[in-house]
Amino acid sequence: MSSDQIASKQKLKAAALAALGGMLCITLLAELGQSGLWGVWLMAPFGASMVIVYALPASPLAQPRNVVLGHLLAAAVGLLVADLVGVHSWSLGLAVGLAIAAMMLSNTLHPPAGANPLLIMLTGERWEFLLTPILGGALLIVALAWLFHQLQRQPYPQRWL
Repeated sequence: MSSDQIASKQKLKAAALAALGGMLCITLLAELGQSGLWGVWLMAPFGASMVIVYALPASPLAQPRNVVLGHLLAAAVGLLVADLVGVHSWSLGLAVGLAIAAMMLSNTLHPPAGANPLLIMLTGERWEFLLTPILGGALLIVALAWLFHQLQRQPYPQRWL
């Protein structure tokens, strides 16, 4: 077998495992939401989190601190801006910009979380949204990613905090 064939086989295996991990995690979040257990558990930005956590687990952006605190911080910014100034074209941009800055300054950058202020402001979510789906969902993502990568004997996370 040539080195190109080996590399292609490894790439296919990695893609299949990342797809499986993302599929299982999103399915569980969706099932929890449908069960009515403590409200909503799934939101669109979590789909993007799957890409980072399962396909790029060594990335600084995939680490638990970034996933959990990035989502929480960005969501809190969206809620705060909506409460203080309402939802307008300029306040949507302001909220996303502030969320980016807050994540950068706190070393909790997680790109999917940049969508949280838009989601929150455009759907009129309230502060309870921080518990579910934000905190509950982000913690579940990290826990399932840890378990999934441990079963594959892959190092995850690189660091917890």
